[in-house]
Amino acid sequence: MVHLGSCHCGRIAFEAETEIGTVIDCNCSHCARKGYLLHFMPREQLRLATPEANLSTYTFNKHAIRHRFCEVCGCAPFGEGTGPKGEAVAALNVRCIPSLDLAALEVRKVDGRSL
Repeated sequence: MVHLGSCHCGRIAFEAETEIGTVIDCNCSHCARKGYLLHFMPREQLRLATPEANLSTYTFNKHAIRHRFCEVCGCAPFGEGTGPKGEAVAALNVRCIPSLDLAALEVRKVDGRSL
């Protein structure tokens, strides 16, 4: 299934070809403050519909995840990193997919604060 998403102002828009069922609610210092609900998927299944130049990047701690956000509206629709097997991974903030019924998703709590 293809999901269309964006930041609040639309300067960053994307298409994600993935099945979203279970999402992650991480309690690390970054995710908890932003209220992320994350779905992990292969990076090649995420396609930008707007120029990559519109993306700003924030990293912290081990600088392993590139948290991508819009410098205009501040919304952070996804992050990029490397999975445990060395593959490129995207972490979608499913709250940035307006057509998704968040109440229908299974939410798995992750203790990122202790990692």
